[in-house]
Amino acid sequence: MENVRHLEPRDQPSAPAIVDAEMDAIGGCMHDPRRIPAVRTILQGSDFVRPAHELIWAAVIHLAEHGEPTTTLAVQMELERRKELTRAGGPGYLLQVADHVGGGEPEYWAEKVRAAADLRAEADLGRRIVQQATAPDAEPGNAVTFIDDYLQRQKERAAGRSGDPADALLAELLDASALDNMPALEPLVGDLLHRDTLARIIGPSGHMKSFVTIDIAGHVGTGMRWHGQHVKQGTVVYLVAEGARGIRKRVRAWEKHYGLKMDNVLFLPRPVQARGPEWDTLIEAMRRLQPALIVIDTQARVSVGVEENSNTELGIVVERMDDLRRATEACVLVIHHTGHIGEHGRGASAAKGALQSEMHVSKKGDNAQNIVVTMKVGKQKDDEEGTDLQFRLRVVTLDGETKADGRPVTSVVLTSVDTRPRALEPGTPEWLVATLDRDGVDGTWGAPRVIRWCADKGIQMSKSKIETALKIRKSRGSFDPLMGPENLPENLPGATFNKPPQPEPGRSGEVSENRRSTIPPQSGEVAGKPITEPPSPAPLSRERGGRGEGGENTPSDTPICTVCKTPLNADWANRGYDTHLGCDPTTGSHPAA
Repeated sequence: MENVRHLEPRDQPSAPAIVDAEMDAIGGCMHDPRRIPAVRTILQGSDFVRPAHELIWAAVIHLAEHGEPTTTLAVQMELERRKELTRAGGPGYLLQVADHVGGGEPEYWAEKVRAAADLRAEADLGRRIVQQATAPDAEPGNAVTFIDDYLQRQKERAAGRSGDPADALLAELLDASALDNMPALEPLVGDLLHRDTLARIIGPSGHMKSFVTIDIAGHVGTGMRWHGQHVKQGTVVYLVAEGARGIRKRVRAWEKHYGLKMDNVLFLPRPVQARGPEWDTLIEAMRRLQPALIVIDTQARVSVGVEENSNTELGIVVERMDDLRRATEACVLVIHHTGHIGEHGRGASAAKGALQSEMHVSKKGDNAQNIVVTMKVGKQKDDEEGTDLQFRLRVVTLDGETKADGRPVTSVVLTSVDTRPRALEPGTPEWLVATLDRDGVDGTWGAPRVIRWCADKGIQMSKSKIETALKIRKSRGSFDPLMGPENLPENLPGATFNKPPQPEPGRSGEVSENRRSTIPPQSGEVAGKPITEPPSPAPLSRERGGRGEGGENTPSDTPICTVCKTPLNADWANRGYDTHLGCDPTTGSHPAA
């Protein structure tokens, strides 16, 4: 696929030779524990390219420090005590490691592992320097902090070679000035999300959490600003562990709304259990891909069987997600439900302490026309909490797709409430559309009626521009002044706020409120008719002919001309006219009374 980055040699740390060398170093120490102190001066846990080896090596060291045997069974029992046997590959894989004796020279293989780790660190240093130097906001000298950090780590490793754990720990201590060499958080989406952090979006079920997250993913993948927030472009991996079948519609609606493909966003349409062996496979795959954002939707679906009210069990899940973060330096964004009461994530509180950011998403309203989605920034570990963000929904009809009953297939996308529409130039068709919408002019009005309306309002526009504006109104479908033009699904209630009240026949004040002419009535007349006749005719009775006196009977619901009292053409009446063209007072050609 085009949006999957091709791996370069430096991105392949798990080459078979290095993996075998790691197994030879560990297996040799398990068979001959006397070699462990020497190997410890060479290797650290982070030198292993395979996370399972780091766990096994830590268990071996623990047993040796406590004077216990380092046999395969002893290591297996220690891993079980730590609840890490599954993460370490299980009993079968532990036997494979133990069988790698490596010719009885674990120190030799440890040096090979250490050299490979140093090369990976140097390659990573170069990659970070290039990324920093080629960033849009790059400034000379910023990449120096990466070099200082690398040199500090090398110094710490050198101190740890003495074999004294206390010396290694002392080498990691930093004074106040050394804190400046620590790399700052790398923003991913404004001040909300950062690289190499664990974040979470929480909210009640059905309150648009996934829609918000898909919107974020699309903007990170394409590099567009997210509703005013700066975005650092990068690859996104989305674990659709819940609601996988609906993800396609949401993505297609997003693409149609923005007019571009949702590039650099990859979807895994099934869950991967955080406490299962496949999670290590996921970590390795993400280490190779190096995404900027990994979305887990939802926390509950990747932790099946975990007692979420237990801090101990949930803490293990959080640690596994942190393993994913450390291996990729990505922002790991988890979606989670809130409880029935309050705005806190459901279950134990162990997860919240590990989070860099937490956002709460909720909605108000009962249909797409009036729903408002609010994102509240509930936690920023190193920054002040930001202001709330609000969104409305825009219904998008998917091209060429219909339901079984013929209705169009639709989905929704987010539009920012804070986004201001561009200013329209007066006199253009688009400006007239906005003016008609603002004043609540009925969308069924034809050109003659709108032309008269424009004349009454003092709007001077050519007939062609007015007709263009009416075509725009007709082609876009229903209108919601808060959402903008859109084709809304048929099951939404129709809007009635933009329809003017219809005049009641013969009511008081009709002439002054609904005049069809700017010519004032003469004394004793109402709009050209004797005052003895009602301003608006009542329906014809069956005794009165529909074509003048003595004509054929006309149904009582037949539209009648308000001037000559004879039936109107049905098509003419459906276009909003209540007089014949020749009877319209504005033409000056109506028959004399």
